[in-house]
Amino acid sequence: MKIVAITSCPTGVAHTYMAANALKKSATANNVEIKVETQGSDGIGNELTAEDIKNADYALFAADKPVENKDRFIGKKIIEVPVTEAVKNSDNLIKNIISGNIKSYTLEASGDEDLDDLLQTSKRKGIYKHLMAGFSNMLPFIIAGGICIGISFAFGITASNPQSPDYNPIAGFFDTIGGGKVGAFSLIIAILSAYIANSVGGKSAFMPGMVAGLLANYYKTGFLGGILAGFVAGYVAILLKKLLNNIPKSISSLKGALLYPLFGLILTCLILWPVFMPIAKLMDLMVQGLNGISASHKGIIGLIVGGMMATDMGGPINKTAGLFANAAFASGNADFMSAMMAGGMVPPLGIALCTTLFAKYFTETERKAGKTCYFLGACFITEGVIPFAVSDPVRVIVSSMIGAMVSGFLTQYFNIVMMASHGGIFVIPITNKPILYTGIIILGSIITALVLGFWKKFSAKKN
Repeated sequence: MKIVAITSCPTGVAHTYMAANALKKSATANNVEIKVETQGSDGIGNELTAEDIKNADYALFAADKPVENKDRFIGKKIIEVPVTEAVKNSDNLIKNIISGNIKSYTLEASGDEDLDDLLQTSKRKGIYKHLMAGFSNMLPFIIAGGICIGISFAFGITASNPQSPDYNPIAGFFDTIGGGKVGAFSLIIAILSAYIANSVGGKSAFMPGMVAGLLANYYKTGFLGGILAGFVAGYVAILLKKLLNNIPKSISSLKGALLYPLFGLILTCLILWPVFMPIAKLMDLMVQGLNGISASHKGIIGLIVGGMMATDMGGPINKTAGLFANAAFASGNADFMSAMMAGGMVPPLGIALCTTLFAKYFTETERKAGKTCYFLGACFITEGVIPFAVSDPVRVIVSSMIGAMVSGFLTQYFNIVMMASHGGIFVIPITNKPILYTGIIILGSIITALVLGFWKKFSAKKN
């Protein structure tokens, strides 16, 4: 049997490559020929050729965002699973493919599909995957823009303002390219909306989604308006494909260039226009509420965000916490970024420390993996914990959550502000309290290491 596979995760950093390695290993163990294409943050790796796809019995998509260049697989039997399934259960996945005990479908040629086909495709992806399509494409704007804003703050809070006596042209440059007026931050909501629309309704939904997202940003509806704009534009595109499916052939060629974009834009904006102002008021109330809560109440939110980051190590719960922190950031509140990043760094650092302090309770392979976790944790790659969580889920996850929750609480209690959504130790210097933040991450890691280590020690004595 021959399988071609594509792995992809929203951030394109860890799960993408871990899934690829796991699938290769399991395929080899089961005498299955496999070639895996990775669609990660650094582009397409090990790209599948037309010959690879033609000779394959199945195409496996282990992805949490839409697969790029999907039209290559027209006529092939497709199996779609979350990327975490390939990471954690690759062996069972390969065995089920061999036995035929798994759901598959044949990819049909695109074009003017009927409404039922388009809705089935959208349903198969699910709301989560549509959101992740927007989130993954929005993330680089938040990361780069946030870091640029953080660099400008390093010169002084008002150093980027030409009217300020503290004005510094370098600070002004970084604030301009990263900020929300004309820089990266000004495009966050539009990108979110456009790629959600593209995921739901295809390429014809992209432009209406982009413009609707720009309007959502203009009316200050925040991420809620951007998400709504994306879904409305996507489903309007699906509806238009149905309505214009039987127009005369003489004008059929105008659909892609004129009819879809023009009527898609008009209908999308007509639907959204009455709801933008109420959403803007709701977002304003939310931002005021987040800005007005006390340190202890913020600490509780930080505790929850930190705990969610450590629950499934890059899975849906982890991504939901990240989406919340990034959405608050996009709406002008950067407080919870520090809780998110600490919550993602503590588990791998804590596990790494535990394999050092309590080495005799780990196998040789686990001790080697523990050393790698020092680097992964420092780079804010929570997925390094997954091999440990698979072999010992309860103790590893609970221990990780305890340390992450403590760190998440403390980041908010001490009002630590992080202006970037990724980068680990490399972006700690742009926080408002870098030394304290480092100490909080170290404390959470020590707590995780001690809880897991003594838990293992107690279990060993009991047995």
